[in-house]
Amino acid sequence: MTTSESGARAAETAGPVVRTACGAVRGRHEDGLAVFRGIPFAEPPVGEARFQAPRPARPWHGTREAYAFGPPPPQDLGVQGGGVTGPTGDDWLTVNVWTPCPDPSAGRPVMVWIYGGAYKMGHAGQPGYDAQRIARDGDVVVVTFNYRVGMEGFALLEGAPPNRGLLDQVAALEWVRENIAAFGGDPGQVTVFGESAGAGSVASLLTMPRARGLFRRAVAQSLPGTFFSAELARDMAGALAAEAGRQPTAADLAAVDPRELVGAGQTLGAKMLQYTDRWGQAAPTVTPFSPVVDGDILPSTPWQALAAGAARDVDLLVGHNRNEFRLFLAMGGMLGKITEDRATAALRMFAPGGEAGEQAYRSAFPDASPSELFERVQTDWLFGMPSLHLAEAQLAGGGRAHVYELTWEAPGSGGVLGACHVLDVALLFGTYRGFLGGLLFAGADIPDEAKELSARFRRAWTSFARTGDPGWTAYDTKTRPVQILDAEPTVAAYPEERSRRLWEGYDFLPLPLLG
Repeated sequence: MTTSESGARAAETAGPVVRTACGAVRGRHEDGLAVFRGIPFAEPPVGEARFQAPRPARPWHGTREAYAFGPPPPQDLGVQGGGVTGPTGDDWLTVNVWTPCPDPSAGRPVMVWIYGGAYKMGHAGQPGYDAQRIARDGDVVVVTFNYRVGMEGFALLEGAPPNRGLLDQVAALEWVRENIAAFGGDPGQVTVFGESAGAGSVASLLTMPRARGLFRRAVAQSLPGTFFSAELARDMAGALAAEAGRQPTAADLAAVDPRELVGAGQTLGAKMLQYTDRWGQAAPTVTPFSPVVDGDILPSTPWQALAAGAARDVDLLVGHNRNEFRLFLAMGGMLGKITEDRATAALRMFAPGGEAGEQAYRSAFPDASPSELFERVQTDWLFGMPSLHLAEAQLAGGGRAHVYELTWEAPGSGGVLGACHVLDVALLFGTYRGFLGGLLFAGADIPDEAKELSARFRRAWTSFARTGDPGWTAYDTKTRPVQILDAEPTVAAYPEERSRRLWEGYDFLPLPLLG
């Protein structure tokens, strides 16, 4: 072997090198893919940058090793599972890339994942977000990244821009636009996709003027309907700061270690029900963080924006799971334990029309138990109807949308979880035991039908990223065609018709401050 051949072999063994706008990065070869982790897309948001909009990353000399995920942002670890992996430190704002070939001439579609976690937890290094199967099966480039959550990203503070977590997402997408071609991706073929708070982020990006032109397609999985008014967010920020013994200003809170502020959010979250008279429907969610409709960074709710045509040129795929709220019942030890009084309180809190809404639900679901009513109204309010209404708003604004519902039931825990929240993510990524400590598939071998449905998810999502067509008929308000994702997938009229009628004409407005 010649010296030049030996050098080439050593470089290949060491991993692929890509030059970004800030400098060269070296990744790894992993099972037929080139994988790069922990590439900074912005400066660490600490010191003078604390609670401020993200600042461009500084260039570096030489070749930076991109082998490990960047450190997660400070967060309430909660129950998402996966724990905090990777190094510790303040360089929270990093991206990761899975690509079949880092060839600038490849021009593959790009899929950018935004994680969920109630806007207070989650990070791109969680094992459940290993994107290798999506990249390999779909022949696409996949990008994941960290953004600020909790106090750092979403508390509305004096002296700080609102929605800093969303601004981080815009900065990550700007990094994609400037750099992804070098990794083999097409910056003109970018799809953002996310679940739960990640879907709320996707819907926010569809609304934000700063994000226009940064992506062509969008996927919102289990979109939450919780967006805060500025008045509500400001009041919550005051309560959060008080838990830390501080004022709700960027200057005062900057003196507190970021990880210590996580405790303030946890303490307040545990007693939010005490604030029901002031915070209304937001109080039972036990998370004091959400995108804030501030009139500037986020000018309106996504439903208002899409109905006005803000995203008519963006292809939209949106849907939800049949038994979304079942997960929270199971995790709270409440399955089968909901009393008639608790069901009544939930119906009056969340159904459109208060007491009249309660009666409408009871009439629409006459055979439902208290537990079923409790679950149904909260599935509808929190995820189901916000998702469906986003598709209908997109149509009203002159755009196009495809809709799905996942009805296949998780086999773990004796099958009691149904088609619950987060199940779609485990199937999409094919990381069955990567969430909730393996609860969704606990005590069971992965059945063949799960593997087949998982592959179907990836085919549909990557086809949508490539063409704008996931493989079924676009939604319309006459026949309401929806892809039902089950062991035997079918296209049928939207199956939750009783719920749809109960929420017909309802406007998802910013949650208000009541007192």
